[in-house]
Amino acid sequence: MSSQTVQTDVAIIGAGPVGLFAIFECGMLKMRCHVIDALDMVGGQCTALYPEKPIYDIPGHPAIDAADLIDKLSEQAAPFHPVYHLGQQVMTLTKTGANDGGGFALGLSGGETIQAKAVIVAGGCGAFGPNRPPLDGLEQYEGKSVFYMVKRREELRGKRVVIAGGGDSAVDWAIALAGVAAKVMVVHRRDKFRAAPEMAARLKSLAEAGDIELVVPYQLAALEGTKGQLSAVIVKDLDDKPRKLEADVLLPFFGLAMNLGPIADWGLGVEKSHINVEQATCQTSVPGIFAIGDIAHYPRKLKLILSGFAEAAAAAHGAHAVAHPGETLHFEYSTTSGVPGSA
Repeated sequence: MSSQTVQTDVAIIGAGPVGLFAIFECGMLKMRCHVIDALDMVGGQCTALYPEKPIYDIPGHPAIDAADLIDKLSEQAAPFHPVYHLGQQVMTLTKTGANDGGGFALGLSGGETIQAKAVIVAGGCGAFGPNRPPLDGLEQYEGKSVFYMVKRREELRGKRVVIAGGGDSAVDWAIALAGVAAKVMVVHRRDKFRAAPEMAARLKSLAEAGDIELVVPYQLAALEGTKGQLSAVIVKDLDDKPRKLEADVLLPFFGLAMNLGPIADWGLGVEKSHINVEQATCQTSVPGIFAIGDIAHYPRKLKLILSGFAEAAAAAHGAHAVAHPGETLHFEYSTTSGVPGSA
């Protein structure tokens, strides 16, 4: 555990797509960034939950897989040499005095301290993890034949897959795996799904064609297998009558448990797991601390990645005024200024 203290212009909390773009925007203003994320990889939910899921509302990309978007954003940020602190949380955030150069001290879970002139919180909805089904012995199968996310469809080719859940993730992955897995079975406690109407209709169409089996109304009851490898998933109907589904893999999609963690205790005006900000600059109630992306809130906010990109630009300009007080910032388009070699 390190007790080292490092200094930077801006500390960015969260390495999802909006946090990554904030690196670029800060870099264009010649500010150095250190980036902290609780996950051990960049990309946030795009990487952890749906890397192969296409995104359709990124300007210039009629469709782009989430993982490819993260690769592009990482490449765009790379010229500014960001320093990543992955697999760590910011445990403390304190204002420092003039004798310490002003700004903020961020204490990381690994023991390191980051001294930053400004802070940009791009934490999405905070730390997240899956809601696990209450099944005996579940732990022995997790990571071996029970997964809460799919990183690559090809890893499930030829396998018998049981998907549990009735929301967007369950429906989307059932459709995506229909032509890959040997068999796809969708377990849900009722015959109506909470997914987007067009996707729910497509699921029903695939079921009618025999490409997917809808196991409704049923709920998960037990797992069978040895040494972490599933052989069957036991389900029960509303009358408690059991049924055995022979399976190699179980994908339970029951949503995520979100937790803001220490962020909630930093005095940033958190309400209902969101931070209220001034829309023009994305500054929070604490001068020098900005919030962008899903965690930020202002009237008529649109929770879109592209909105987060615009907020990243606004926050970077606000952070520049904090990090370099009194310095006149001459705004230039990137087509005029180009990309600086380093920040």
